[in-house]
Amino acid sequence: MTEKQDQDIRIIKKYPNRRIYDMQESRYITLGDVKKMIIENVDFKVVDAHSQKDITRNILLQIIIDQESEKDPLFSTENLQRFIRYYGGNQNQHFSNFMNQSLAFFQQQQEHFQSRMNEMLDQNPLNFWSSVGQQNMQMWQKMQQDWFSSLTKNESSKED
Repeated sequence: MTEKQDQDIRIIKKYPNRRIYDMQESRYITLGDVKKMIIENVDFKVVDAHSQKDITRNILLQIIIDQESEKDPLFSTENLQRFIRYYGGNQNQHFSNFMNQSLAFFQQQQEHFQSRMNEMLDQNPLNFWSSVGQQNMQMWQKMQQDWFSSLTKNESSKED
């Protein structure tokens, strides 16, 4: 990483007493606060206060474990077993690449969907529903005209 990139990363220190400290805000934080930083796309790095070793992955795994212990886990037992089978095997890197690409694709799709929804919601809702109503009315009128037209044709053919 370049020096500029290092300066943009928020440093979180983890102490032996299991407390974590946000250096930027000068306060102790919880795993919930770290999770909120992740959701808000804040770049951070967690370091062991004594060894200065990067332990970010450990903290992320701890957050995942907490999440998976709640009501709606993301991973089924079968998926977790499959993940474990890939550790130590020669397919480890392939599986990791596949997961990264799949999650990136899923995130892009979610962002695209959210963007489209925001575009729709940015419009005046009254104009949107008025437009939908107008289109429905035009379809209904055309359907009535076609029906009346077919009735008139049937009537005129009976007269001949």
